Amino acid sequence: MKELRVRGRQFFSTMAERQGRSSLNVLPTDQALLGMLNATHGSAPSSAEDLFELFKRRIEPRFFAAFTERESTIEEIQRRLPHQSAKIIERANAILCGRFNLLGYEDLTFGDPVDWHFEPVSNKRSPNLHWSRLNFLDANVVGDKKIIWELSRHQYFVTLGQAYWLTGDERYAQAFVSHLNWWMDQNPPKMGINWASSLEVAFRSISWIWAFYFFKESTALTVEAFTRALKFLYLHARHIETYLSTYFSPNTHLTGEALGLFYLGTFLLEFKDSERWRNTGFEILTEQLSKHVKPDGVYFEQSSYYHRYTTDFYLHFLILLRLSAEQIPHQLEKSLTALLDHLMYITRPDGCTPLFGDDDGGRLVTLTFRAPNDFRATLATGAALFGRADYKYVAGDAIDEAIWLLGANDIRRMDHIEAQVPSQQSVAFKDGGYYLMRDGWATTSNYLWFDSGPHGTLNCGHAHADALSFELVTGGRSMLLDPGTYTYTGSDKMRDWFRSSAAHNTVTIDGKSSSLPAGPFSWKTIARTETLKWISRDRFDFIESSHDGYTVLPQPAYLSRSVMFLKHDYWILRDKVISGGEHTVDLRFHFAPRTNPLINVTEKQAMVSVGGESGSGGLDVYVFGNEGCWRREEAWTSPCYGKKVRARVYAFSALINGNGELVTFLLPLSGDMKSEPVIRAVEAIGGKAFEVTHPKGIDIVMIRADNCSVVETARISSDYEWTWARFSDNNESLPEEFVLLGGQNLSIEGSEILKSDRHLNYLAGQKLGKTFQVEIEDGTFDLNLPIKSFESCFASSIQHSKI
Repeated sequence: MKELRVRGRQFFSTMAERQGRSSLNVLPTDQALLGMLNATHGSAPSSAEDLFELFKRRIEPRFFAAFTERESTIEEIQRRLPHQSAKIIERANAILCGRFNLLGYEDLTFGDPVDWHFEPVSNKRSPNLHWSRLNFLDANVVGDKKIIWELSRHQYFVTLGQAYWLTGDERYAQAFVSHLNWWMDQNPPKMGINWASSLEVAFRSISWIWAFYFFKESTALTVEAFTRALKFLYLHARHIETYLSTYFSPNTHLTGEALGLFYLGTFLLEFKDSERWRNTGFEILTEQLSKHVKPDGVYFEQSSYYHRYTTDFYLHFLILLRLSAEQIPHQLEKSLTALLDHLMYITRPDGCTPLFGDDDGGRLVTLTFRAPNDFRATLATGAALFGRADYKYVAGDAIDEAIWLLGANDIRRMDHIEAQVPSQQSVAFKDGGYYLMRDGWATTSNYLWFDSGPHGTLNCGHAHADALSFELVTGGRSMLLDPGTYTYTGSDKMRDWFRSSAAHNTVTIDGKSSSLPAGPFSWKTIARTETLKWISRDRFDFIESSHDGYTVLPQPAYLSRSVMFLKHDYWILRDKVISGGEHTVDLRFHFAPRTNPLINVTEKQAMVSVGGESGSGGLDVYVFGNEGCWRREEAWTSPCYGKKVRARVYAFSALINGNGELVTFLLPLSGDMKSEPVIRAVEAIGGKAFEVTHPKGIDIVMIRADNCSVVETARISSDYEWTWARFSDNNESLPEEFVLLGGQNLSIEGSEILKSDRHLNYLAGQKLGKTFQVEIEDGTFDLNLPIKSFESCFASSIQHSKI
């Protein structure tokens, strides 16, 4: 019933606007504007000049700290980040020349003066209609609406403001006022594409408020320009509150609109309506926290970019609440730290973040020009706000945004926080379904991000068909990437490809995606993913997950993927297909640009290899299973919305009749390795077995078939689902190390080495002198091999430690 009332009010408001019966169709007169002002904050201004002077001299409400610490803020930026200062001025000078870098596009021009309805990539101009009559999803009518909207967010006003502060050059202020007036000339109330999205109206409002504070002391900002813009901001606020995305897009659209209202209600406090705007924004932002942020801190739309958006929204919200000395809702700080924790743990060794799910390329406020997938500036702000040493460690020197948001004094206080490595390496985000495997926090560490989460939420509009996909970094060098997004509505073909399973490091069956799209923001079918097992210990990580996305095929198929990570060594993937029919299975590996992968063919095995470089990693990829073959595909990766880069893909394709499986080894290589590892399949009964020869020794890997109780080779017999054992050489009877998952018994060369009376979820052991240090779920203890009763040895060890 509530939804019907809201949608009904929005419908009648739209009809009134179309028919010219709404007072919000026209700008208020100067006299009407003065009548909208609130006299409770002293006497109401009696003229536009009084209102302008009141804004320029007031100290309350407090804007971001940099604006009360102007000189020290400029000093800190120039001292700490001289290259950033130069970049700001370079960007601002390009804007003076009418050239804009927006999203992934560079040097776009929109005419002189700027045509705010023109989309230069497709050379289309959106029609001048009432906003509700425009189909902005139709690229044939408007081109890519994201480009038009991005320009009209006016976030480059902040760049002009930063350049003005750094140089004192009035040209930047004059450009701001000129562009502001041009926009108001071409976008009368309610007309055109720039009124069609309440979120865009909110973002533009925030940009204007920031610009007013940057340029409040400039003579270029006249009372006439300020007063006219204030009238537009009044209409912006009324438009946002009327057309909130409560039931249309209750995601970052709704929270972004709420933040816009909170900004407008806070900094346009002279308006009688300001308290309502601020309270509405406050209520929505606090109410949506528990819906948008899962208990483990993952944003509910399963998108890293929108996760960053949400984190930034709530950082601004928290900062503004603290500046006004208001009581902070407990849930706000709790959820915000959870959001920041997730951003910290998914950060790759190179400082960038996987772009899983949709990436729209935008920002709340553009205060830094770091790479679009570098989210560390947000972490740096979190480090200063919460005094988090681990955030500071991962953020590194990405403090430019934090200086503008928090001011020089907070940044100087942050200097006294001693950066510390995060407390965990591998982490499970079970509510969001993301699993991080890493063997350290150095810039040369190995890293794998794995997706076992839900497809999305609501209509899954920002989801990709990426079930069971992963990203891989070896030796700090990104190897296998999620290709990103590239476009929403600019090209149906590209939109569908970048969202497809074939565009991810996962398995496709019969050339289909695990989830099938139905338009740019909806789906015909949705795969359901389930995490079956997660184990993370000092020596290894293990994940096993499955999805039902291919049960819709004429011959239904069920897919599962397991990943074993032997830390500081390599990964093993097992992909199982369970079906009663015949299927073509493709296993794809999307290599990062500039990795130059090549196929190496030996007499018995073909593999894909990226050579190790000095100071960074390489990678060998081996796939074993049904008779199959490698093929090379040319595809793309998109580092930012609107930009695509050629990237090489290698696919291993196999025909499977009934049940089948593929086993993949991902072996990191260092540039100084004297010899590369060599892998071969060895004969086994009851499963699959492999031998890995490398400078550290010889590893035996055994994977038991699901319908067998034991897997056997000439050397080892085991009832464990997974068996990994490392020998110093071929003559050793006992391994130096072993990892065993899901079983009870292990024999080597016919002798029983380990026997348990109960099923063990995992068992990891390492030789220390003449004894072995062994770890199971119950604890860690020392024993001598072989043993006939694991439980009795364990009990004796516990009793001995008590004595």
